Amino acid sequence: MDMSDRENADEPASDLLESAAQCAASDLLDLAAQLAGLAEDLKALAAKPIVPPSTLLLDPDDQPRASSSSSFRGAASRVS
Repeated sequence: MDMSDRENADEPASDLLESAAQCAASDLLDLAAQLAGLAEDLKALAAKPIVPPSTLLLDPDDQPRASSSSSFRGAASRVS
């Protein structure tokens, strides 16, 4: 095999490497865009206050009671 044959044999490999590099670069750009979107979502979530469950808008009758478990059974029967 002479030098010209080796160069011709290397061309498909270099084409594959170039194609793989382009695909990798494209994938990295897609990942960067997704991460940027996630960062924006997290930023928006961080701006919202955390509301404890006890202060959610519930009817006073729906609030759990700190007494015995029988009060929970009564609440369950009202729901069903």
